[in-house]
Amino acid sequence: MLTSVFLIGLPGGMEWVLIFAVVLLLFGGKKVPELMKGIGKGLREFNDAKEKVKANIEEGMKPEEQPKKAE
Repeated sequence: MLTSVFLIGLPGGMEWVLIFAVVLLLFGGKKVPELMKGIGKGLREFNDAKEKVKANIEEGMKPEEQPKKAE
């Protein structure tokens, strides 16, 4: 019995050229920089939100200081 293994990797050189050509045809030369700017802004916002969530989780994991009893 043979098992099939499908490996999906990143596109190679010619695939990138084809992807860029399709994007250029779909959006036109003037829209591509705006598209890339929007993608960059979205990634930046995503990373900022990810860091905030990480900081909140780490803050919640810190042990709370218990008030000292007055003698």
